[in-house]
Amino acid sequence: MPRSNPVMLSFPPFAGVIRRIILAILALFFLLLLLRWVAPALGAAIFANTALTPAMVTHGAVWQILTYSFLTGGIFQTAFALLSLWLIGAYLEVSYGGRWLTELYFISVLGAAIVTIAISYTGLFHMSPALTTYGPDGGIFGLLTAWAVLMGDQSFLLFPLPISIRAKYLVVIYIVVALAGILGGPSGFAYLGYLGGALAGYLYVKRAPRRGYAFAVSERAYSFRNAYYRWKRKRAARKFEVYMRKHDKLEGRVRDNDRDRDPKDRKWMN
Repeated sequence: MPRSNPVMLSFPPFAGVIRRIILAILALFFLLLLLRWVAPALGAAIFANTALTPAMVTHGAVWQILTYSFLTGGIFQTAFALLSLWLIGAYLEVSYGGRWLTELYFISVLGAAIVTIAISYTGLFHMSPALTTYGPDGGIFGLLTAWAVLMGDQSFLLFPLPISIRAKYLVVIYIVVALAGILGGPSGFAYLGYLGGALAGYLYVKRAPRRGYAFAVSERAYSFRNAYYRWKRKRAARKFEVYMRKHDKLEGRVRDNDRDRDPKDRKWMN
């Protein structure tokens, strides 16, 4: 297969679903940063109840499988995560649409959480359900994997470096780094989510309808609705046919009776 011309992976438009996700993450980041100074106890409580702790999830804090993805760490970690989300997410959103991207991202976030919780209870690599993780990296890895599957042979120039690399190779590098982090033991607990997000993103691209589950469900709902309306029309048409047959029979009997009458018989006269 011939190589495609490299595409500059520079700054895409800041719009759509990706913009809303990034703004939500930034809003929570600055809120917790402010609370660290004005109400440290409240800030710590919010963080503890929204980050992903498997032991808390299995005891009822199920919202954490989603809320953890809106938390970030320091300024540089936040900047790198949001920049990656912007560059990859906006590119996919332009190509496949906002609804499809929303499903891909949040299914990857949920997949990352499920894998993290499951492995934490196995004790593999000295992982524990009492450990805590957070960040949008599971969703980002889902986007990266989808990007590699759908456009793996597309070459990109990494801005601002004059380096060209194919999408699939870049994603392989990220996954190898995540695997190395997991082998580091409990300190690599967050990397479980990276691989879980990558797996969920891959399965979504391979299994989901081309335009996403939401579109498929809405199409199925419209199909059921249209089938119901067709059934109602057919039912009304059958009722009308029955009515017309009865009406025609009644008119036939009336005409027959009129023909049998003796016009000289006065009892038929007014």
